[in-house]
Amino acid sequence: MSDTLYQLKQPARYLGGELGSVTKDWTTVDVTFALAFPDVYEVGMSHVGSAILYRLLNDIAWIAAERSYAPWPDREAQLRAEGKHLTSLENDRSLAEFDILGFSLQYELCYSNVLTMLNLAGLPLRSVQRSEDTPLVVVGGPCAFNPEPLADFIDCALIGDAEQAVVELCQAVRTAKHLGEDRSTLLQRLATIEGIYVPRHFTVSYQDDGLVATIDPVAGGRARVRRRVLADLDQAPYPERPVVPFLQTIHDRVAVEVARGCTRGCRFCQAGYIYRPVRERSPQTVRRLVDQALRHSGYDEVSLLSLSTGDYSAIEALMQNLMGCYAGQKVALSLPSLRVGSLTPTLMEEIRKVRKTGFTLAPEAGSERLRRVINKGIDAEALVEAARTAFGLGWRVIKLYFMIGLPTETEQDLQELVELASRVKFAGKGSQGGADVNVSVSTFVPKAHTPFQWQQQISYSDTLKRQEWLRNALKKKRLRLKWHEAELSLLEGVFARGDRRLGAVLERAVALGCRFDGWRDHFRWDLWQQAFAETGLDPDWYLRQRGTDELLPWDHIDAGVSKNYLQRELQNALMEKSTADCRTGQCSACGLCDFEHVRPRLTEREILPDTPADQATFEVPEPTETLALPKVRLTMTKTGRPTSLSHLEFMTLIKRAIKRARLPVRFSAGYHPAPRISFGDALPLGVSSLAELVDLDLTLALAPEEVMTRLNSELPEGVTIRQAESWPRKGPAPADSICSATYRVPLAEDCDAELLATRIDMFLKADSVVVLRHKQKRSIEVDLRPWVVDLKVKGQQLSMKMAHGSPLVLAGHLLQMDVEQVRSLGICKLAVERQQEICQNLEQS
Repeated sequence: MSDTLYQLKQPARYLGGELGSVTKDWTTVDVTFALAFPDVYEVGMSHVGSAILYRLLNDIAWIAAERSYAPWPDREAQLRAEGKHLTSLENDRSLAEFDILGFSLQYELCYSNVLTMLNLAGLPLRSVQRSEDTPLVVVGGPCAFNPEPLADFIDCALIGDAEQAVVELCQAVRTAKHLGEDRSTLLQRLATIEGIYVPRHFTVSYQDDGLVATIDPVAGGRARVRRRVLADLDQAPYPERPVVPFLQTIHDRVAVEVARGCTRGCRFCQAGYIYRPVRERSPQTVRRLVDQALRHSGYDEVSLLSLSTGDYSAIEALMQNLMGCYAGQKVALSLPSLRVGSLTPTLMEEIRKVRKTGFTLAPEAGSERLRRVINKGIDAEALVEAARTAFGLGWRVIKLYFMIGLPTETEQDLQELVELASRVKFAGKGSQGGADVNVSVSTFVPKAHTPFQWQQQISYSDTLKRQEWLRNALKKKRLRLKWHEAELSLLEGVFARGDRRLGAVLERAVALGCRFDGWRDHFRWDLWQQAFAETGLDPDWYLRQRGTDELLPWDHIDAGVSKNYLQRELQNALMEKSTADCRTGQCSACGLCDFEHVRPRLTEREILPDTPADQATFEVPEPTETLALPKVRLTMTKTGRPTSLSHLEFMTLIKRAIKRARLPVRFSAGYHPAPRISFGDALPLGVSSLAELVDLDLTLALAPEEVMTRLNSELPEGVTIRQAESWPRKGPAPADSICSATYRVPLAEDCDAELLATRIDMFLKADSVVVLRHKQKRSIEVDLRPWVVDLKVKGQQLSMKMAHGSPLVLAGHLLQMDVEQVRSLGICKLAVERQQEICQNLEQS
């Protein structure tokens, strides 16, 4: 691991070697695949689709799949300064060395990161400029349903479900390598795979007014590329051994996809159209996946994922079963996508049994009229009643999510939004602990392959006016408003319905420095405006209303739902007519299903057994008479990769390992139960240790040797239990039982030993040594002398015996070095010395 990682804000983003990761020898595989996520590690590691592909591909012996994420600006600057390429986490190989470089496109505002990652890999941005020995650049995900803004930069796009198509893509690359085919021949081969779109196989022309004139296939190829559909989700592969990150990610939990697709028919929702039909996993499969993922990860929360989890056919039975199995282990269950119509008191009661995860309701529009327009079948009374039930069950804050700028929206609709939010807050009046409501609004962005793909997006100025109106109106009701920035919504709208000409804008924006456009702190609207001006394109032109007879940039991409159906739905919207859910009503004739291979697949409402799949492994006994048991004190190492972890990250690593080892740790009481584990003082980032202390409070009398054996089997490389011993229940915590710690500081070969010895002698003879210490944005005076017990130079090492304080600050003072320089020296805590009184008490006990 490079010492320069310590200089970064979050070095753990770039470590690799996480539990569950797979590293293969490239000499034993035929195809190498870099799964590149164009956002920061914490976001990419939370993406379930990438986790599915990582496990699926690595389960195939002849494929090596490795991960890479967009480096944060500090890491990008470091790579450029050092002249290094962006590499994969597993084998630290440059992305330019892979056979396939695949990007997951979840959000239009990640496009600048795609180009940045290509550039950091040393690859030409435009596909026509790349040589035969460069990776095949592939994109997939929801944004691939209109890949035209990226058409000049990619070789192909995977449209639709990837589980089967990605393997066929890899097989095509494998065959092409074996036959020695050139890139053009490979692309011809790929174009025969259903769901694979090759942009250079189509030519696009434009009219004088800027509209698309023609989209023509080259050399008699397919006129349209049909989306790939995975017929049976229940039989599809899913990771049972998730990669467990060292640091906290956006969604830091076990995530199991219970269903794919939604037929509610919300007319603004692209996912509801491009992921049809509904396909559900059986509750038995879901239970097995949850069992395995919890066992192999150590997470304490499970999230059941789908576009509308409350619509899952067996949701109540599954929830009751999972909570019955895992509530005793303090595992929380969350349903991130619940519709008001699918919420029942039974569901809500199950969710809150362990601890209350977030509670969000999404009416989308404030008025009944506008909800009919968007086909959001939510009754205001049902929403208020759901909020009343939530407050009654103990939730204190409810988040309401709305959109502004929906087709036909008026000021009256906004006024009703305010009134609805106020009613929801009033529903919690009198509930124990109080009640609060946060209102969040985003600007409606029309998306391709939806009934609203022809509708106008409101302008930047209109967005600001409506946001301000809502802010003032909600303030009068004592409600807080959060909103999505108008500039970000505008740019998202431009690329969501953009064409190939936007490639020039994107390329210029990246050259100007645009990165992480979805992050408000990094978004540079001024640079984007400059890029649009320099390329001669008007962003507002892309927000305009389209005619239903207009040729759209994505019309050669067949998402499965017919254009005629989308037009009918648009007319129904304008007439405020609802369309029934085909899950329970009659077929709406959207054009997707053939009712043989492609059709809705709903699971049965089956009753599951109440015990976990492996009771002997999962059961955590909680005897009532355990308060007299001694604790177990562990002495462990923290070396190698874990040295780059913060104290909080190290604590999380240990807690998850303890959970995987099935050690019966006692939990605290209250709404947020936590394992009773005590840690010593925080070790500075970059300092390793051979003597970290941790106390465990167990509910069963286990021999310390057994605890050490079980836990060592679950710890990553660099963290090892060296000693385990019984510790008195009322004995001092790790930080309070130590009188000194000894640190070893490696010295550079050119270190002036005599000068250092003189400085040490002066230091030890002094009554006080006051230095200025910089912490965050302020400086404070610190006396270092009370920190030190003894200082010695032994060969090329400085030994520091300290009562307390930071070894980095002390070493920096003695060596006349900056703290960040010292951090890279490789300081190690060798041993700790217990207080004499504690040692005597232990001997007596």
